[in-house]
Amino acid sequence: MANYFSDNQDIKFLLDYFDLKEIAAMQERETPNGDADYAPRDLDDAVDNYRRVLEIVGEISAETLAKNAEKVDEEGNTLNENQTVTLHPLVQENLDKMSRADLQGFTLPRKYGGINCPTLIYTMATEIVARGDCSFMNMFGLQGIADTIYAFASDEIKDEYLPKFASGEVTGAMVLTEPDAGSDLQAVRLRAEQDENGNWFLNGVKRFITNGCGEVLLVLARSEAQIADGRGLSLFIADRGPTVKVRHLEHKLGIHGSPTCELVFNNTPCRLIGERQRGLITYVLALMNGARLGIAAQSLGVAEAAARLARDYANSREQFGAPIEQLAPVAEMVLDSRVKIEAARALAYETARVCDFENNTNRLLERNADALTAEEKKSFKQKARAYKKLNAMLTPMSKYYCSEMSISVATDAIQVLGGSGYMKDYAAERYLRDARITTIYEGTSQLQVVAAIRGLTSGVFQGYVAEFEAKDLGDEALEALKEKLIAVRAELDDAIAYARGLGASYVDLRARKLVDAGIAILVGHYLLSQATKCDRKKKVVDYFVAKELPLIRAAIATVQNGSTRVLDDYLEFVGPVSADA
Repeated sequence: MANYFSDNQDIKFLLDYFDLKEIAAMQERETPNGDADYAPRDLDDAVDNYRRVLEIVGEISAETLAKNAEKVDEEGNTLNENQTVTLHPLVQENLDKMSRADLQGFTLPRKYGGINCPTLIYTMATEIVARGDCSFMNMFGLQGIADTIYAFASDEIKDEYLPKFASGEVTGAMVLTEPDAGSDLQAVRLRAEQDENGNWFLNGVKRFITNGCGEVLLVLARSEAQIADGRGLSLFIADRGPTVKVRHLEHKLGIHGSPTCELVFNNTPCRLIGERQRGLITYVLALMNGARLGIAAQSLGVAEAAARLARDYANSREQFGAPIEQLAPVAEMVLDSRVKIEAARALAYETARVCDFENNTNRLLERNADALTAEEKKSFKQKARAYKKLNAMLTPMSKYYCSEMSISVATDAIQVLGGSGYMKDYAAERYLRDARITTIYEGTSQLQVVAAIRGLTSGVFQGYVAEFEAKDLGDEALEALKEKLIAVRAELDDAIAYARGLGASYVDLRARKLVDAGIAILVGHYLLSQATKCDRKKKVVDYFVAKELPLIRAAIATVQNGSTRVLDDYLEFVGPVSADA
């Protein structure tokens, strides 16, 4: 029986590589079990549970999601005349399988019927699901909505909704984007108004809402009509009902199994999540950080599927009397794809690990503050701030790097298959169509770079990398590679200082080059650390560093050329706007 966890040697290696007992110790300490009788006996049992959960996810992904994916892609979901949506029967089958396996409350505490898995394990599971069907990952990945309810809602709302999420009775949607408020969520105009009894109601339109036909909607709305920016926004929870209409079901390039809806709210009853005016500033930012890590994992999954298809085809397709993988240009594409995936996976999983430490440190401070000494409280607050700054850099880096990687790998898969890859006879074209959205939703690659560059210019990157540079790798060859990364990091620091010296607009102009170089250095250190536990990884990191060093130096050279032609001569180069535009 096929299993997308047990056949993935790299994920299995990383499951053993990370100190899961350390993560489990905090995870189990800081989340309530209620009267659940399935809590682990000890840390060994907790870690064993993680492995068993991934095995279940792997089996469902291979035996159900992957087998349903082609037909779901071809047929999609249905917009009904009464402005509701009917999911494709196979999408519903996928959801039912996940619910029966108790996988819909993946990160929720057992008190609500969840299985209390850490973010790292959820990220692994999300990748495995996306390998089976990239579009279904959007349904599975929206569990972040339940996490947001758990983190910020009242006990009454949590008790009402979270058991429904955990059982699979309901699915949810993040209802953020509007026709005139895409990346700029401060421009949201959908209104939240109170009646004389203090009840809240929603009125307005939302667009590009993933699973907008879900039963539970988290809606960002303007609660303070007199405040035009993000301070006037609050977060609300609403049930799907007769006052919420799906006006349009988007016809998309890819992810056809994931319904993307335009919603119209007509005096829809809702309830406030947390406090007024913190909807965007606190709650949605937290929600989107989790979603961005989810897209990184989704990118890994679709890339894994594409790379495996390319390898299988290259091995079986013969030309000139031999399999085409024996041709050097084809072999390089196949090998590059494998290394790109492992590099991106190293970054995404490390980001997930740091997220677990940030989340659990914050929970400890919130729930056990009275039991801590003043010195302990001070120490944990310092750790929480450090994790927050680090995650503010790593999360956008992961989303950016993994999503761009997935498009590259999916494109190369089509190239390896040649004409066959362009045809619908193979899944390669679907993988590319599905991968293409990952650089766009939950914040475009350009926005991720804007977020990530702050870590490089503020010193967060330098402090983090210094920890890896100080490690004794215990291997002469690995130490030699580390010295190369240390040297190029010094060159990157000079380039950052140069860019800052030319002003903020120049930093923005060259941010992508700087972030690309920073990510490559970080990933190099991650792979070096992994190589201390695995001989195969020694070859991977050697290949990666040899390939990336020239690219890093090329990026640095571009930064240090000082050219501002893009800014100075933009209109001259691009010409006037077309008269019929």
